[in-house]
Amino acid sequence: MDLTLLIFLIVYLAMGLGHLPGFRVDRTGAALVGALAMLGTGRITPQAAWLAIDYTTLGLLFGLMVVSATFVVSGFYSWVAARIATLDVTPPLLLAILVAVGGGLSAMLTNDVVVVAMTPLLVTITLSRGLNPIPFLLGFCFAANTASAGTIIGSPQNMIAAQGLGLSFTGFLKVAGLPALLSLPIVWGIIALLYRGRWQRSPAAATVVTTITVNHWETAKAALVTLIVVAAFIVSAWPRDLIALSAAAVLLMNRRIASTDMMKNVDGNLIVLLMGLFVVNAALAATGLPQHLLVGLRAAGFDLQQPLWLFLVASVLSNVVGNNPAVMLLIPSLHPGGGEVDAMGAALALGTGFSSNLVVFGSLAGIIVVEAAAKHGVTISFGEFCRAGIPVGLACMAVAAVWIALLA
Repeated sequence: MDLTLLIFLIVYLAMGLGHLPGFRVDRTGAALVGALAMLGTGRITPQAAWLAIDYTTLGLLFGLMVVSATFVVSGFYSWVAARIATLDVTPPLLLAILVAVGGGLSAMLTNDVVVVAMTPLLVTITLSRGLNPIPFLLGFCFAANTASAGTIIGSPQNMIAAQGLGLSFTGFLKVAGLPALLSLPIVWGIIALLYRGRWQRSPAAATVVTTITVNHWETAKAALVTLIVVAAFIVSAWPRDLIALSAAAVLLMNRRIASTDMMKNVDGNLIVLLMGLFVVNAALAATGLPQHLLVGLRAAGFDLQQPLWLFLVASVLSNVVGNNPAVMLLIPSLHPGGGEVDAMGAALALGTGFSSNLVVFGSLAGIIVVEAAAKHGVTISFGEFCRAGIPVGLACMAVAAVWIALLA
């Protein structure tokens, strides 16, 4: 058990730091190396490793990534970003529109893909207008994180939680949708308050913006497929992963767009990371250590079967090891009764989604926004991010805590 625990701790150290100390190995590499180490040292058998990988969750995630990738290659995301950022409105109203649209897209199409596609153009266009891009980027990032907590298809951790707890699309929406929606005016209000009087930037920083074109046919086709997928999630008994994979197959069969261009926008690293973590977590679970730890926590008054405690633990853990690893660690330990499953689903989704705005590395969206801004000479320091992220995160978490208490 000592070697299993050591491998597990090294892998999750990399999850927290973003890399393996002393090596040029990122989170995905660490998860893969950890899984192979568990196999190579006999800590888990090949058969047990294959069985540990939840292919239904991976299939759902992959299928929805392909659907979202279609909107990238069609130019839809870039077109939306350009249309929003060039509107002739006041900065506070522009921020409100950006928060609403960014949140809405992230709830319906995986948030990380939306942020990756739209952020660089938002930086460029706000600079070209002589605006300070920081409040708009932070508002967009925070809205993407909180609004995506409201639906199964909003983020990978939501898909993992819903699959693990057996929540339906509508069931998940009922428990997480309202607080996710309420988070958007909170994001707008706090950002608008913090940056009042600081909307402008020197015109000398202006840059040239290229014309944005959109393929209307491919966008319309992707939108139709998305609507069919959501409808099938609601009314069909067909497994969600098969629905998503079927949608991906339809969109990949294209006479105008090469499948390789589509696949470039699918996060293969995330798929591999999740596969590795499934194996690493299963190897640790086989030692019985997590079960003993849970018994000790329950004896100390920290019962993860209580939704509010689960919400708090998920919030903290997601900022230590990341959203997806946090949910993957917690799901196997949850055994909700019939009346608790909805509250637990809300606790996981809202805990990992709302708390991810507290610090830069709390979410991939935060990292993407900071790095994209830096490439254009705009510095969003750790302190600046936290000055906005902490009040936004805490306010949204307070709303979520009240909601979960009512559900429980």
